[in-house]
Amino acid sequence: MVTLKVFILGLTFWYIYTKVIDTQSQTLDTFFRSLHPERSWTILLFIVLAAVNWTLEILKWKTIIAPVKNISFFEAFKQSLASLTVSLATPNRIGDYGAKVFFYPPDKRKQVLLLNFISNAAQMTTTLLFGSIGLLLVISRYSLSFSTLHIAVFLTALLLLGIVGFLLKEKEMLIKGLSIKNILTYFKKLPRPIKQKTLIYSLGRYLCFSYLFLKILHFFEADIAFSQAYPLIFAMYLLASVIPTLFLLDVVVRGGVAVWLFSLAGVPELTVLCTVLAMWILNFVIPSLIGSFYVITYKPNRS
Repeated sequence: MVTLKVFILGLTFWYIYTKVIDTQSQTLDTFFRSLHPERSWTILLFIVLAAVNWTLEILKWKTIIAPVKNISFFEAFKQSLASLTVSLATPNRIGDYGAKVFFYPPDKRKQVLLLNFISNAAQMTTTLLFGSIGLLLVISRYSLSFSTLHIAVFLTALLLLGIVGFLLKEKEMLIKGLSIKNILTYFKKLPRPIKQKTLIYSLGRYLCFSYLFLKILHFFEADIAFSQAYPLIFAMYLLASVIPTLFLLDVVVRGGVAVWLFSLAGVPELTVLCTVLAMWILNFVIPSLIGSFYVITYKPNRS
């Protein structure tokens, strides 16, 4: 267990170090030059908004896990940040699923996995809803054109995905007893207040980190209006969420999506990259460093 903890922490810190080293020196120079003492109140606002974002995520986990166990805010805090630390260097943060289950007894872990999936699905639903609206506005506003072939391929992929989902709805997935049908049945049985609160916290998180992204853009002197920025932000989070990435390319791919979208509005690449870097530090690096303490002090739950 000690060896595993050291490996996880080593991988996490190596990942953070690699991402910082890979960041363009010009981006880092601009980023650090912007951190003037006279702008400390603005930076404090960013930290508060990031803290609100994570508080909502912690409350969401505390809510969704209630059918298994009623846990305190502090316990939800510990589980959420430790899981982030474990998942940071995994593709698409998939390690979060494996990390959270180990805080619960073996006989409850399948249920914990299901609830974690539902929690993440609620967040993704919010992203799809706002992102689709944002993407349509971006396509319309900037007159983006797509060939008939691209549209046909996209619609065909959606159709095939729907057919595969229907055919496999009763097939077990990676874990025995888990199928699409079973997940939907379990979701329907969840108490309505839990489902409503989970969606509300997901919505609150989405609005919080979208607003934070906009404020940081303005901090790095992006000349863009709220009404122009929000569709781009919503579209960015949608595209970044649906693109599968390996952990080594995660920040690169997401940063590339942001640079392309905001270039449509004439926002300089350097400004966007500094914003992406700041968001990554506030929402992932700092919480994962805190979570590393709980990884070190973790004790397996076998009861």
